[in-house]
Amino acid sequence: MNILKLITGIKESLLHLALPYVCEVCGTDILQPPHRICLSCCTQLPDTGFENRQDNPIERLFWGRLPLSMATASYYFTKGSVMQHLLHQFKYRDNRELGLFLGRLMGYHLMQSERFGTVDALLPLPLHAQRERMRGFNQARILCEGIHEIWNKPILDGAVLRKASTESQTRKNRLERWLNMENQFELKDSNKISGCHVLLIDDVVTTGATLEACGRAILSSSHTHLSIATLCFSSGN
Repeated sequence: MNILKLITGIKESLLHLALPYVCEVCGTDILQPPHRICLSCCTQLPDTGFENRQDNPIERLFWGRLPLSMATASYYFTKGSVMQHLLHQFKYRDNRELGLFLGRLMGYHLMQSERFGTVDALLPLPLHAQRERMRGFNQARILCEGIHEIWNKPILDGAVLRKASTESQTRKNRLERWLNMENQFELKDSNKISGCHVLLIDDVVTTGATLEACGRAILSSSHTHLSIATLCFSSGN
Protein backbone atom coordinates (compact mmCIF):
# COMPACT_ATOMS: atom_id res chain seq x y z
CA MET A 1 0.00 0.00 0.00
CA ASN A 2 2.86 2.39 0.87
CA ILE A 3 4.55 1.52 -2.43
CA LEU A 4 1.32 2.33 -4.32
CA LYS A 5 1.08 5.68 -2.54
CA LEU A 6 4.72 6.41 -3.40
CA ILE A 7 4.18 5.55 -7.08
CA THR A 8 1.03 7.66 -7.18
CA GLY A 9 2.85 10.57 -5.56
CA ILE A 10 5.71 10.36 -8.06
CA LYS A 11 3.24 10.20 -10.97
CA GLU A 12 1.34 13.25 -9.73
CA SER A 13 4.59 15.17 -9.21
CA LEU A 14 5.76 14.39 -12.76
CA LEU A 15 2.39 15.43 -14.18
CA HIS A 16 2.57 18.65 -12.16
CA LEU A 17 5.99 19.42 -13.67
CA ALA A 18 4.76 18.72 -17.21
CA LEU A 19 1.35 20.37 -16.85
CA PRO A 20 1.52 22.63 -13.79
CA TYR A 21 -1.71 23.57 -12.08
CA VAL A 22 -1.81 27.29 -11.37
CA CYS A 23 -4.34 29.37 -9.46
CA GLU A 24 -6.86 30.99 -11.81
CA VAL A 25 -6.66 34.20 -9.77
CA CYS A 26 -3.07 34.83 -8.64
CA GLY A 27 -1.11 32.32 -10.75
CA THR A 28 0.62 30.48 -7.93
CA ASP A 29 1.34 26.80 -8.50
CA ILE A 30 0.94 25.93 -4.81
CA LEU A 31 -2.21 23.89 -5.27
CA GLN A 32 -3.18 20.35 -6.19
CA PRO A 33 -5.82 19.08 -8.62
CA PRO A 34 -8.79 19.23 -8.71
CA HIS A 35 -8.48 22.67 -7.05
CA ARG A 36 -8.40 25.60 -9.49
CA ILE A 37 -8.00 28.41 -6.96
CA CYS A 38 -5.44 28.50 -4.16
CA LEU A 39 -6.52 28.55 -0.53
CA SER A 40 -5.45 32.18 -0.08
CA CYS A 41 -7.59 33.37 -3.01
CA CYS A 42 -10.53 31.14 -1.98
CA THR A 43 -10.69 32.88 1.40
CA GLN A 44 -10.92 36.24 -0.39
CA LEU A 45 -13.89 35.36 -2.60
CA PRO A 46 -16.89 37.60 -1.78
CA ASP A 47 -19.08 35.09 0.06
CA THR A 48 -22.69 36.24 0.60
CA GLY A 49 -23.85 33.82 3.30
CA PHE A 50 -27.36 34.05 1.77
CA GLU A 51 -27.95 30.30 2.04
CA ASN A 52 -28.39 30.72 5.81
CA ARG A 53 -30.46 33.91 5.70
CA GLN A 54 -34.22 33.91 5.32
CA ASP A 55 -35.59 36.83 3.27
CA ASN A 56 -32.14 37.48 1.82
CA PRO A 57 -31.76 39.79 -1.23
CA ILE A 58 -32.27 36.93 -3.72
CA GLU A 59 -35.50 35.82 -2.07
CA ARG A 60 -36.72 39.43 -1.91
CA LEU A 61 -35.94 39.81 -5.61
CA PHE A 62 -38.66 37.26 -6.42
CA TRP A 63 -41.30 38.43 -3.93
CA GLY A 64 -44.62 38.74 -5.76
CA ARG A 65 -43.14 37.09 -8.84
CA LEU A 66 -42.55 33.41 -7.96
CA PRO A 67 -43.69 31.33 -4.96
CA LEU A 68 -40.21 30.13 -4.01
CA SER A 69 -39.32 27.94 -1.08
CA MET A 70 -35.82 29.44 -0.83
CA ALA A 71 -33.22 31.24 -2.93
CA THR A 72 -29.53 32.00 -2.64
CA ALA A 73 -26.40 33.10 -4.46
CA SER A 74 -22.99 32.04 -3.21
CA TYR A 75 -20.92 35.11 -4.14
CA TYR A 76 -21.26 38.79 -4.97
CA PHE A 77 -20.44 39.84 -8.55
CA THR A 78 -19.11 43.28 -9.49
CA LYS A 79 -17.47 44.56 -12.66
CA GLY A 80 -13.72 44.22 -12.66
CA SER A 81 -13.82 41.81 -9.72
CA VAL A 82 -12.22 38.41 -9.23
CA MET A 83 -15.62 36.77 -9.76
CA GLN A 84 -16.03 38.50 -13.12
CA HIS A 85 -12.61 37.22 -14.16
CA LEU A 86 -13.46 33.66 -13.06
CA LEU A 87 -16.82 33.66 -14.82
CA HIS A 88 -15.23 35.01 -18.01
CA GLN A 89 -12.62 32.25 -17.94
CA PHE A 90 -15.33 29.66 -17.35
CA LYS A 91 -17.96 30.77 -19.86
CA TYR A 92 -15.98 32.37 -22.67
CA ARG A 93 -12.57 30.68 -22.43
CA ASP A 94 -14.03 27.15 -22.28
CA ASN A 95 -12.55 26.50 -18.83
CA ARG A 96 -14.89 23.72 -17.80
CA GLU A 97 -12.59 22.48 -15.04
CA LEU A 98 -12.89 25.89 -13.41
CA GLY A 99 -16.69 25.66 -13.80
CA LEU A 100 -16.72 22.30 -12.04
CA PHE A 101 -14.61 23.76 -9.22
CA LEU A 102 -17.00 26.72 -8.83
CA GLY A 103 -19.87 24.23 -8.75
CA ARG A 104 -18.12 22.35 -5.94
CA LEU A 105 -17.90 25.59 -3.98
CA MET A 106 -21.66 26.05 -4.47
CA GLY A 107 -22.14 22.46 -3.32
CA TYR A 108 -20.28 23.13 -0.05
CA HIS A 109 -22.49 26.16 0.63
CA LEU A 110 -25.70 24.28 -0.09
CA MET A 111 -24.76 21.09 1.73
CA GLN A 112 -23.95 22.99 4.93
CA SER A 113 -27.26 24.89 4.92
CA GLU A 114 -30.13 23.26 6.81
CA ARG A 115 -32.56 25.45 4.89
CA PHE A 116 -31.83 23.62 1.64
CA GLY A 117 -31.99 20.14 3.15
CA THR A 118 -35.39 19.36 1.58
CA VAL A 119 -34.16 19.78 -2.02
CA ASP A 120 -34.73 16.63 -4.11
CA ALA A 121 -32.96 17.43 -7.38
CA LEU A 122 -30.94 19.99 -9.35
CA LEU A 123 -32.23 21.50 -12.59
CA PRO A 124 -29.76 23.51 -14.71
CA LEU A 125 -31.27 26.54 -16.43
CA PRO A 126 -31.66 25.34 -20.04
CA LEU A 127 -29.85 26.93 -22.96
CA HIS A 128 -31.43 26.86 -26.39
CA ALA A 129 -29.89 24.05 -28.46
CA GLN A 130 -28.39 26.52 -30.96
CA ARG A 131 -26.72 28.59 -28.23
CA GLU A 132 -25.41 25.45 -26.53
CA ARG A 133 -23.89 24.21 -29.79
CA MET A 134 -22.17 27.57 -30.29
CA ARG A 135 -20.74 27.65 -26.76
CA GLY A 136 -20.09 23.91 -26.60
CA PHE A 137 -21.68 23.45 -23.17
CA ASN A 138 -24.34 24.74 -20.81
CA GLN A 139 -22.61 26.57 -17.96
CA ALA A 140 -25.49 25.83 -15.57
CA ARG A 141 -25.12 22.10 -16.32
CA ILE A 142 -21.39 22.24 -15.53
CA LEU A 143 -22.14 23.97 -12.22
CA CYS A 144 -24.69 21.24 -11.43
CA GLU A 145 -22.07 18.57 -12.08
CA GLY A 146 -19.73 20.27 -9.61
CA ILE A 147 -22.50 20.63 -7.02
CA HIS A 148 -23.42 16.96 -7.47
CA GLU A 149 -19.84 15.88 -6.66
CA ILE A 150 -20.19 17.45 -3.21
CA TRP A 151 -23.92 17.32 -2.54
CA ASN A 152 -25.30 14.08 -3.97
CA LYS A 153 -28.49 15.34 -5.58
CA PRO A 154 -29.63 14.01 -8.99
CA ILE A 155 -29.48 16.33 -12.00
CA LEU A 156 -32.66 16.64 -14.05
CA ASP A 157 -32.21 17.05 -17.81
CA GLY A 158 -34.93 17.50 -20.41
CA ALA A 159 -37.75 18.40 -18.04
CA VAL A 160 -37.83 22.02 -19.26
CA LEU A 161 -36.82 23.30 -22.70
CA ARG A 162 -35.88 26.74 -23.93
CA LYS A 163 -38.01 27.40 -27.00
CA ALA A 164 -35.93 30.07 -28.75
CA SER A 165 -32.42 31.49 -28.82
CA THR A 166 -33.14 34.91 -27.32
CA GLU A 167 -31.01 38.04 -27.47
CA SER A 168 -28.43 38.65 -24.76
CA GLN A 169 -29.85 40.18 -21.57
CA THR A 170 -26.64 42.06 -20.72
CA ARG A 171 -27.56 45.51 -22.09
CA LYS A 172 -31.31 45.36 -21.43
CA ASN A 173 -33.18 47.09 -18.62
CA ARG A 174 -35.50 45.25 -16.23
CA LEU A 175 -38.63 45.52 -18.42
CA GLU A 176 -36.76 44.60 -21.60
CA ARG A 177 -35.28 41.53 -19.89
CA TRP A 178 -38.72 40.39 -18.76
CA LEU A 179 -40.24 40.87 -22.24
CA ASN A 180 -37.28 39.09 -23.85
CA MET A 181 -37.86 36.03 -21.65
CA GLU A 182 -41.67 35.92 -21.58
CA ASN A 183 -42.96 32.44 -22.53
CA GLN A 184 -39.50 31.28 -23.61
CA PHE A 185 -39.53 28.09 -21.51
CA GLU A 186 -41.71 25.01 -21.89
CA LEU A 187 -42.38 22.17 -19.47
CA LYS A 188 -41.48 19.12 -21.55
CA ASP A 189 -41.65 16.23 -19.07
CA SER A 190 -43.81 16.90 -16.03
CA ASN A 191 -43.25 13.38 -14.70
CA LYS A 192 -39.59 14.15 -13.98
CA ILE A 193 -40.37 16.93 -11.53
CA SER A 194 -43.94 16.35 -10.31
CA GLY A 195 -43.97 16.21 -6.53
CA CYS A 196 -40.29 17.22 -6.27
CA HIS A 197 -38.52 20.09 -4.57
CA VAL A 198 -36.49 21.36 -7.53
CA LEU A 199 -33.42 23.58 -7.16
CA LEU A 200 -32.99 25.69 -10.31
CA ILE A 201 -29.30 26.49 -10.96
CA ASP A 202 -27.69 29.32 -12.96
CA ASP A 203 -24.43 31.26 -12.94
CA VAL A 204 -25.57 34.85 -12.24
CA VAL A 205 -28.80 36.51 -11.15
CA THR A 206 -29.33 40.23 -11.81
CA THR A 207 -32.99 41.10 -12.36
CA GLY A 208 -34.11 37.45 -12.21
CA ALA A 209 -36.12 37.67 -15.45
CA THR A 210 -34.69 34.49 -16.99
CA LEU A 211 -34.99 32.48 -13.79
CA GLU A 212 -38.55 33.75 -13.31
CA ALA A 213 -39.59 32.63 -16.79
CA CYS A 214 -38.06 29.18 -16.30
CA GLY A 215 -39.46 28.94 -12.78
CA ARG A 216 -42.99 29.52 -14.07
CA ALA A 217 -42.61 26.56 -16.44
CA ILE A 218 -41.32 24.36 -13.60
CA LEU A 219 -44.18 25.32 -11.28
CA SER A 220 -46.75 24.42 -13.94
CA SER A 221 -46.02 20.82 -12.92
CA SER A 222 -48.34 19.57 -10.18
CA HIS A 223 -47.22 19.52 -6.54
CA THR A 224 -43.77 20.86 -7.42
CA HIS A 225 -41.75 23.10 -5.08
CA LEU A 226 -39.13 25.47 -6.43
CA SER A 227 -35.96 26.99 -5.02
CA ILE A 228 -33.17 28.88 -6.81
CA ALA A 229 -29.39 28.89 -6.36
CA THR A 230 -26.88 30.83 -8.45
CA LEU A 231 -23.14 31.13 -8.25
CA CYS A 232 -23.24 34.95 -8.18
CA PHE A 233 -25.52 37.86 -7.42
CA SER A 234 -25.12 41.07 -9.42
CA SER A 235 -27.09 44.17 -8.53
CA GLY A 236 -26.59 45.37 -12.09
CA ASN A 237 -23.59 47.56 -11.36
